[in-house]
Amino acid sequence: MVNTEWYRIFLYAAQFGNVTKAAQKLHITQPSASYAIKQLEEALNVVLFDRLSKGVRLTYEGQLLMDYVDRAFAQFDRGEHELQLVKQLGSGLLRIGASGTILKETVLPALDQFHADYPEVRIRLVAEQSKELVQQLKNRTLEIAFVHLPVHDSEIEIRQLAATSNCLVVSRAFRSFLEAPVSTEELLKLPLLMLSPGSATRRIIEHWFTSQGVIPNCDIELNSIDLLIEFAKRGYGAAFVPRSSVSRFIDDGVLVELKTVTPLPAAEIGVATMSNSTMTAAATAFLNRIEQLEK
Repeated sequence: MVNTEWYRIFLYAAQFGNVTKAAQKLHITQPSASYAIKQLEEALNVVLFDRLSKGVRLTYEGQLLMDYVDRAFAQFDRGEHELQLVKQLGSGLLRIGASGTILKETVLPALDQFHADYPEVRIRLVAEQSKELVQQLKNRTLEIAFVHLPVHDSEIEIRQLAATSNCLVVSRAFRSFLEAPVSTEELLKLPLLMLSPGSATRRIIEHWFTSQGVIPNCDIELNSIDLLIEFAKRGYGAAFVPRSSVSRFIDDGVLVELKTVTPLPAAEIGVATMSNSTMTAAATAFLNRIEQLEK
């Protein structure tokens, strides 16, 4: 079997035209270098050098091999260089996913910092529901997923983040409902605005209703929090949304929070990664950003 180090010694001897100089460059003895070249010639059954009084000269066969070996080691060097860039985050790829609500409120602040610090790292981001994100983790198309909890999968490791509170908001057109906390039965008198079925936020709200023996009737179903807020601002009904998404509209008086007799549940969220899997330097650095913001 040919030793890769033999090729390195052969390459240096060819470049210097001298085995002794090659040995000095590689910090080995001259006899060791000569022996390695001889072993390579015997393994390939070909003479690679003409031995001269003051050095060596490549034979035709040696020159042919030299062209390939030179390119091969250039690729090795390039690979090592690229690896160092990735380790130092001067290159690389960050593959993350999040549901729409988590993406805006939790992921983007950390992503802004990461992108500012490591502009050469490419970012591949997908916005999907938690179930799909977990599947993409298992398919190895994502390294990190921000998901709604719980997630029950032995292959997935979860780091729980701070819960996000939800609220119910209306325009001032529904001022008659603002005088006192409303019950779930009273809420049914209002047009209800919710995210589309299948979303984690929708499941949380539906469970809140059914746990009190009430089946909600959703009047308007939309696929984004921003649209829910817009419809609520225009007086179409009561929207269930994360509090952080509407706090500025509440502060400005554009929307009003409806108080409920039974408090609305918070959304439990977490960072999902594959168990027993080594993450890239980019993914590790991004998780560090998330942890810093959580403190």
